[in-house]
Amino acid sequence: MPGHKLGRITEDVSRELSAILRELKDPRVTGCLLSVVRVEVTNDLSYCTAYVSTVEGLERSKEAVGGLKSAAGYIRRELGHRLKLRHVPELVFKATDSIEYGAGISKMLHDLNIPPESQEQEGKDADM
Repeated sequence: MPGHKLGRITEDVSRELSAILRELKDPRVTGCLLSVVRVEVTNDLSYCTAYVSTVEGLERSKEAVGGLKSAAGYIRRELGHRLKLRHVPELVFKATDSIEYGAGISKMLHDLNIPPESQEQEGKDADM
């Protein structure tokens, strides 16, 4: 299978998984801001690993993964209907804390308190 086709299928799966997750009614999934961070599909389309994260942290992500695992059959069926694939991959959900990690880095950068005039001075030095 050519790489561009696998990449396109991976993007389609990621987009549709995000849409399906918004429609779920499980309180473990709907009670948080859940995001699909990354999707990896094997070359033979037998497995799809979806990394999910929440703003609330890793423990909340693990709780949401429990809800996703219990709804994996429904999600796989919906994915098959929406993408019209001959073989729909088996879904594996993994929790990650990447959103919380990114928010922490953003907060640290914001807390540096760089004075505005030093930023303007750097811009003038670059123009010369």
